[in-house]
Amino acid sequence: MTQFSRRTFLASGTVLLLSACSVPRDAPRKSEVLSGGDTGEGDPDALFSVVEVTSDTLKTIADWPVADSRPAKRWPSRGGGLTSQRLAPGDSVSLRVWTAEESSLLTSPGQRFADIPNLTVSQSGHINLPYVGEVHVAGQRTDSVRARIEERLSGIIPSAQVQLDAEIGRRNSVDILGGVAAPGSFPLEERNLTVLNLVSEAGGPKDALANPQLLLTRGNTVYRRPYSDVLENPELDAALVGGDRVVIVEDERKFTALGAAGSQKVIGFDTEELSALRAVSLIGGIADNRADPRGLLVLRRYSKADVGRAGGPPKEKVVFSLDLTKADTLFAADQFMLQDGDVVLATQASGTTAQRIMGLFGALLGAGRTISNITD
Repeated sequence: MTQFSRRTFLASGTVLLLSACSVPRDAPRKSEVLSGGDTGEGDPDALFSVVEVTSDTLKTIADWPVADSRPAKRWPSRGGGLTSQRLAPGDSVSLRVWTAEESSLLTSPGQRFADIPNLTVSQSGHINLPYVGEVHVAGQRTDSVRARIEERLSGIIPSAQVQLDAEIGRRNSVDILGGVAAPGSFPLEERNLTVLNLVSEAGGPKDALANPQLLLTRGNTVYRRPYSDVLENPELDAALVGGDRVVIVEDERKFTALGAAGSQKVIGFDTEELSALRAVSLIGGIADNRADPRGLLVLRRYSKADVGRAGGPPKEKVVFSLDLTKADTLFAADQFMLQDGDVVLATQASGTTAQRIMGLFGALLGAGRTISNITD
């Protein structure tokens, strides 16, 4: 190696060593993040609280508020729809009245039948039949309605025989608006259509939805339930009523993964309850050559109202610390549930920077040998 090359090599090595502290990192250390936090001593000047997640602290954390902007998790009772079609307000019936009479109030001479189309069932449950007046039909099966109309017509047409066609009204239909292969409006032909029946008729839920949620709007009330809950529990397969609107949507909750993790991005919840341990799996694990397994942090913000109430969090900003090297805290991490908007930060191990410097120095030595071989 020439004198110039040696000088260049030594100068480069000196610059590398002097700049060791400025080697770029993709994650902070645990001590850096937690610096200035209140670790439980009640420091009024601390900007955030630090809570170690263990089997003991889980009991306290469980009483703290849960951030969830979705509609409340509630569901109508299963109920029981009618097993066969019955007329209801908003439906309509069309009649064809046959007669053996030469003429009648409904037919002309030589005419054997008369059509009476589109008789709408009123809110009181009646239809208005010409020359007869109101006939109550709501809540009755079509064959019973037909017999009742024949009876009422017998006073003006003794030989009357009635054919009846019923059409389900808009108010006795249900809509499925999205999240399925074929959204649309479905009539309640048998009045016992359930939520899962409707989803099936609409082609089933879309496969791409993460943790799909069933939203059912009935009047002014919005019900929500995870689709998996309804699928697995027959008691939740509620019977629909006219005017119901159903939609399947993706779970909107998300958390942010940062630091020395397998990925750094915003990730959606794929289950109704997402534990910190499962979150580690979703982010691709923590980097075994960079991350500090004792320093997995979850950053969360609570509202001022939450802090002020009894048994609430000590501060608006809380950093939960999880040690993944101990069995007790591993079990605790599997019971600690993430919330919408949480930040999961995998901190960097303290020796990582030194390892990077040694790697760079080794690369520089290799480069020096190459230069020496070329110049000698």
